[in-house]
Amino acid sequence: MKTSQHKSIKTWNSEERPREKFEKRGAAALTDAELLAILLNTGTRNKTALDLARELLDSVHHSLTALSRIPLENLKKFHGIGLKKAVTLAAALELGRRRKTEEASRKEDIRSSRQAYEILAPDLEDETQEVFMTLFLNRAHRVIRKEVMARGGMTGVVADPRVIFKKALLLDATALIVAHNHPSGQLKPSPEDIQLTQKLKEAAAFLDMALLDHLIITAHHYFSFADEGLL
Repeated sequence: MKTSQHKSIKTWNSEERPREKFEKRGAAALTDAELLAILLNTGTRNKTALDLARELLDSVHHSLTALSRIPLENLKKFHGIGLKKAVTLAAALELGRRRKTEEASRKEDIRSSRQAYEILAPDLEDETQEVFMTLFLNRAHRVIRKEVMARGGMTGVVADPRVIFKKALLLDATALIVAHNHPSGQLKPSPEDIQLTQKLKEAAAFLDMALLDHLIITAHHYFSFADEGLL
């Protein structure tokens, strides 16, 4: 009878086991693969949980951002990952995204495009379709609410100014920052982006509000209409 070349994690030296290593040395001492192995908990007959975690990371070139974009159905295609493990991974990655958003939102007010980007990026950078979001701000430029206003496809999204400003009036907002993502990675605004920005700027002024910025967000970068003098 053939024996597996992969020893169970239970047979490893305690210093090498991810859970024991986490307990003794803290989360920062673990590699991405070791942290994923803890979430996966078990492997297969021929693979340890750590082997499976490394396989997952190899499939996305060791990018946690790319891993967070894998749909549940595709995660389940990996041998050894069922619905329970797929949901556990997706939930952990979502908690990480929400933590980033929460930390960025704690800042007193928004005074730069970078601050707005840090609040909006966790919601937009991993999307595979275009999403249009708005930050509703008070007079001190503090965030009242962050809300998705429209969803589209890979090539575009249509945002309705009437919906945006109806919400702004309900929230008693006095300033807005809008943003949408480009899943293609292209940062250059389209003619439609420029036209919509001008329409929003004019509507805001008519309602005695201010459109502070329009951001285009990709996986790792952003374009600011305000910074580029387009507002």
